[in-house]
Amino acid sequence: MIKINLLPYRISKKKETAQQQLIILTAIIAGALIACGAIYIITAGKITTTKSEIAKSENELADLKKKIGEIDNLKKLQSQVQKKLDILNQLRREKTGPAIRLARLSDIVPEKMWLTKYAESGTTVAISGLSYSEELIAEFMRNIQSSNEFTNVELQVSEQQEVNGIKLKKFDLSCTLKVLKKEELPKEPAAKDQPVKK
Repeated sequence: MIKINLLPYRISKKKETAQQQLIILTAIIAGALIACGAIYIITAGKITTTKSEIAKSENELADLKKKIGEIDNLKKLQSQVQKKLDILNQLRREKTGPAIRLARLSDIVPEKMWLTKYAESGTTVAISGLSYSEELIAEFMRNIQSSNEFTNVELQVSEQQEVNGIKLKKFDLSCTLKVLKKEELPKEPAAKDQPVKK
């Protein structure tokens, strides 16, 4: 009977099987590493793209906020300008106030008459001046009464006074304002001591 020793064959077969398994395992690990690397690269690329988009969006948002701020400033400026224009238009429409009334009053002062005082206290007005005659004083009173600013004109004092050797009539008048807004009411009478000559 012939005996065959199969042990070396089995050992060789086992080594071959182990090598194959090692190769397969190495290939699996390499494939896994490649897959992980690919996933990492793709994910990193997406993260970079997302970060870039976020930064771009933040810049656009900052620009938008800046533009909104500029628009708000323009609206505020427009509102301030409109308020000033409204005030100017209101003043033009009403044309009231001591300075305006005094200017209008000077337009109705007859020739050869000078105003030496104009004072407002609430709705009461005191006017003083010098005139060449009582007729001019009467004319001035009629002019005041027919104006749109004053009413209830009364002569308080009319007396003779000599100025630089010339005999003149000194007079004091009182009257009432027809229209006077609350904001225009002076706390103290605003006296005008400089003569106003027609």
